[in-house]
Formats: sequence, C-alpha cells, structure tokens
Amino acid sequence: MVEQRTPLTRRVKQALQLWLLSVRDMLASAGPVLLLAVGLLVGAYWWLDPQPPRTVVLATGPAGSAYADFGQRYAQALAREGIRVELLPTAGPASSLQALRDGDADVAFVRGGSDDTAEDAREAANEGILSLGALFYEPLWLFYRPAALSGPAPKKTMAPRITRLTSLSQLRGLRVNVDQAGSGVPDLVRRLLQANGLAADAIVTSNMAPEAAAQALQAGQIDALVLVTAPESPVVQGLLQQADIALADLPQADALARRFPFLQTVTLPRGMVDLARDLPPENIGLLAATTALLTHEDTHPALRQLFAQTAQQLHGGAGWFNGVRDFPNTRTSELPVSPEGDRAINGRPPFWQRFLPFWASNLLERMWLVIGGLIVLLLPLSRVVPPLYTYRVRQRVFRWYARLQAVEARMDERRTPAGDAGEAGAAGEPIDTTELLNELDELDRVASQIAVPLAHAEELYALRNNIERTRKRLLAGHQPR
Repeated sequence: MVEQRTPLTRRVKQALQLWLLSVRDMLASAGPVLLLAVGLLVGAYWWLDPQPPRTVVLATGPAGSAYADFGQRYAQALAREGIRVELLPTAGPASSLQALRDGDADVAFVRGGSDDTAEDAREAANEGILSLGALFYEPLWLFYRPAALSGPAPKKTMAPRITRLTSLSQLRGLRVNVDQAGSGVPDLVRRLLQANGLAADAIVTSNMAPEAAAQALQAGQIDALVLVTAPESPVVQGLLQQADIALADLPQADALARRFPFLQTVTLPRGMVDLARDLPPENIGLLAATTALLTHEDTHPALRQLFAQTAQQLHGGAGWFNGVRDFPNTRTSELPVSPEGDRAINGRPPFWQRFLPFWASNLLERMWLVIGGLIVLLLPLSRVVPPLYTYRVRQRVFRWYARLQAVEARMDERRTPAGDAGEAGAAGEPIDTTELLNELDELDRVASQIAVPLAHAEELYALRNNIERTRKRLLAGHQPR
C-alpha cells in the first residue's frame, strides 16, 4: 500500500514545487510593477484622505424643539453607516451658526435670516460656511389669546367678544413672548414690528423658552407668543389643539415677504391639523423662513455627502407646507451650496451606491480618478512582465549551458593538432575522459532536478539532449582509462 502511494506523493510534491516556483517567478517579474502601483495608491490615499472621521458634531437647537427631533433622526441614520453623531444643543439657529463658525460643530441646522444682512451672508461664505441644501419651512407662529385683544364682553352676551388678530400693529401694549436670545426670533420680531411702525417698546416682551411660554399663555400670564419652528415641534402641536388659543392669520404676509427676502408666504390648509375636527376651520396664511443644513468647508467631503444623502431620505416627503420632493432644494440658499449637496439634490448618485456600503462607495468615489490613472500607467508597464517572466524561467535552464561549453572546450583543447598546441596540452595527447564524464554526469543530474513550467519544458529537454550528445562525442573513439 505504501509503495502504491509513494509515486503519487512524489508527483504531488513535484506539482506543488513547480507551482511555488511559478508563483515565485511571477512575483519576482511583476514585483516592481506591483510595488509601484501600491506605492502610488498609498500616496494617493494619504493625500486624498478618503475615509471620514467616525465622529461628527451636529448643532441642533433647544431641547424639545423640532431641530432636536431631527438631530435624533440624523444620528440614527448615520449610526447605520458607522458614524457617531454628537448632538450639540444650542439656544437657536443664531447660536448654532456661531458654533459652526467657532469650529465647535461640523454641521448645523440654521434658519434663513440668521445672518441679518446680505453682507453678513457674504462674511459667512468667506469664513467657509457652505449649505447642503434647504430642508424645510419654519413658519412664524403667532399664537394669542383672543380674549386679550377685546377684553370682557358686555354682560348681556353669553361669551367674551372675540376679535381676530389681523395685523402686527394690534400687538401694541400686549405681553408677548419672543423666544430666547440666540434663537433669532427676538431680532426678527423687532424688524417686523418696525416694518409695521411700532417701536421696540411698543409691546411688553419676555424671553421664556417655548415650553414655559406655552404654559404661561394658557395660564393667561402673557397675551401672545411668537415661535419660528417646524410644525413637528411639540409646542406647536399642543397649542394648535387648544380651543382658547388662536393662530394669527396675517393678510399682510405677502407684503412682508417682499420686504424680507429670506421670508416666504405659506398656507396652512384647512383641516391640516385635524381633519375630523376641521382644524383649522379655514386656510391660514403664514410667513415662513427656510431652514438649511449648513457645514464648514473643513468638514470631510464624505461626511458632507452622507448628510446630504440623509437629508434626501428624511425631508423628501410631503409636509404641511410642501409637496413631495420640494425639499431638500438649493433654490432658496443664502450661502454657496457644497458640491456634495448639489450633487445629492440635483444630480444622480453613482449606480454603485445602490450596491456598495458607504465606506466602499465613498472610497471608490474618492479614488476612482487615481485608480483610472494607475490603470493607464500600468497597462504599458504590464507588457514588460511576460518577457521578464519568460527570461527568469529560461535562465534556470540556460545557466547550465556555460558548464556544458566548458566541458566541450576542454575536449577541444586535448585534440589540438601539432604545431597549434599551446600551454593547455600537447598535440595529439589522448583525452582522459573520466573527469569529463563525471562532470557531464553531474550536469545531467542537476538538469534532471530543474523544475520549469510545461510551456518551457522544451528548453529543459534540449539541455539534457545536448548533454547526451556531448557525452557520445566524448566516448566516440576514446575509452576511459
């Protein structure tokens, strides 16, 4: 049984040895080209830095606001891609923008108009602030107690006389909460009041947080409150359900939007809040700012791309004030739009993003130009590999021809005719074949152990045939002593 397995084992060993030699020759032949390619790839990877940091800071807004809720959604979405989002609560959009400027945040929700003037917007652009696209409308919600406008009704009536708030000038003398400093709302209210001919001291202002202000309004401690936030805000949702709290319809909204370019007019459709209860009972015209997702030019491009793509998923549906695919958009941006945001919103993502995970897709997108350049460079260089491989394989055979030629030279020296004899030997001196035969036997033994691929076996058999021919020449007419 052992005798039957031994030849098979030997053949397997020889095949493995031959394969290893072939691999070694191939690596030695292609090695310089591979090292060049790897070196260029490593250098390009270091220079381009395609993989983003694993942690990013997102400036949201006050706790309990719509910004905070959206921040949680972004954190959950990016966590699936291996990116940890640290949420940075702020007093409002103005504070979030300042955090972005100071480098405390990488991305931030910022409402349009947080930069008071076009000059401030240009300054922000010069500081490297970029937009990833507008995300949603943030209406200016002016909630008020109708009873505060009219006072008690005459005793003959069953209920207090209700007067609708139709102009901001009707706020004169009322107690109005204008949100916290840093939210941008106090300054916006001041500018709107000035447009209506009211001085800053025409109303009694307070700066309570939205939750506290809503409780104070319901308790009668204030007469009105102003919020600028998305309809998803819990404070807005709660106040819209209160029977003794009204939402102001501003007939002058179009005129105000003309004066303040960062504001637009939107309509809260009848029944949008609650169809069964028909809330609101009629269409309500509102002013709205547009909230954008801002970032800094120093933020890694891959993170900007990931946030822009996530914005497409979270804000692409229909809302109270917009249809499907109205957001995100780049039409209302006050700042330059990042190339990643523009591509995600207005372009078509590469097809490989549908099949590859984020890190692989990002690596391919950042490195494709380098990879393409390497292919163009390596195609001509790759033509050198096959001839070099052939040379290395044949060199294992041809190197022994030098020894064979040395044996033949010694044979010819001993046969040199009289008169031409040199120092190597005397004319007609008989040849001592024993030493030469031993060398030929040793050469034949070495040749029989050379391993070459089958494609080059012809050179090996030619060497062994030439050794045998030299042996026959040596033995012809010369017997060993």
